Amino acid sequence: METEKKAGFFSRIKESLTKTRESLQTGVNQVFAAFHKVDEELFEELEEALILADMGVETSLAILENVREQVKLRRISEAQGVKELLAEEIANIMTADVTPFDPIFPAVFLIIGVNGVGKTTTVGKIAKWYKSEEKSVLVAAADTFRAAAIDQLAVWCDRADVPLIRQGENSDPAAVIFDGVSAAKARNTDLLLCDTAGRLHNKKNLMDELKKIHRIVSTQHEGAHKEVLLVLDATTGQNAIQQAKLFMEAADITGIILTKLDGTTKGGMVVSIKKELDIPVRFVTVGEGIDDIQPFDAALFAKALFSE
Repeated sequence: METEKKAGFFSRIKESLTKTRESLQTGVNQVFAAFHKVDEELFEELEEALILADMGVETSLAILENVREQVKLRRISEAQGVKELLAEEIANIMTADVTPFDPIFPAVFLIIGVNGVGKTTTVGKIAKWYKSEEKSVLVAAADTFRAAAIDQLAVWCDRADVPLIRQGENSDPAAVIFDGVSAAKARNTDLLLCDTAGRLHNKKNLMDELKKIHRIVSTQHEGAHKEVLLVLDATTGQNAIQQAKLFMEAADITGIILTKLDGTTKGGMVVSIKKELDIPVRFVTVGEGIDDIQPFDAALFAKALFSE
């Protein structure tokens, strides 16, 4: 069964990475078509190809530095050997110190991220995912500031067939979380999903709000496993990395959820996330349907990135 799941993930992730893979491989293949021997000009062209694939300057330089070292150690003189090292190095980055996402229940997931990244729809998808894993799920609508956010979340909860804890628009988000925690405990719910506000322009307000929510969860649901999952839009490429860095100043992020991976040429930013932020990607969404979400597998992602 586990083998089937992995095969299914590889198939979906490979399909969703089509645009990214074509962008990366087109650039890289053009370099290797033009070069046969290993020299500094080859590495300069590779650096440009990686940056254009949205791996970022810092990550691209780090990858090529390690590839250079391996070229010397293994005494590689043919350009094709460098291509194999490149794929190997990216796989090493993606799989280094990665532990499977296996939360202990009962659990509370705080879902954070700016508006427009697909945060609310992602909450619905995660709810459906865990419901299909035979877990009881409850959602708390703590994004009380965005117009119609609560109604939008209610639609997704209906689709996932999970209950929603809500208050009126502009009510105190922490009060909604308190109600959610109380309900989750009373009902012995496995997973409480909290959709939080996406305001980032005022980090102090966001930080204060998240601290307050953390305090409520910690004191009112002491034994629950806690995750803070940041939702990022893969189509924004390196801008998503900057977003993540700002949120890291406001919250202790334990994982990342990448949305819209199927619609971008910028999937190389996943490598940047791992290299620069060292925060594991936990889920990816690969379509608009409620079932279009997958737990992330770093090794299979790396394999899919270079597969033909």
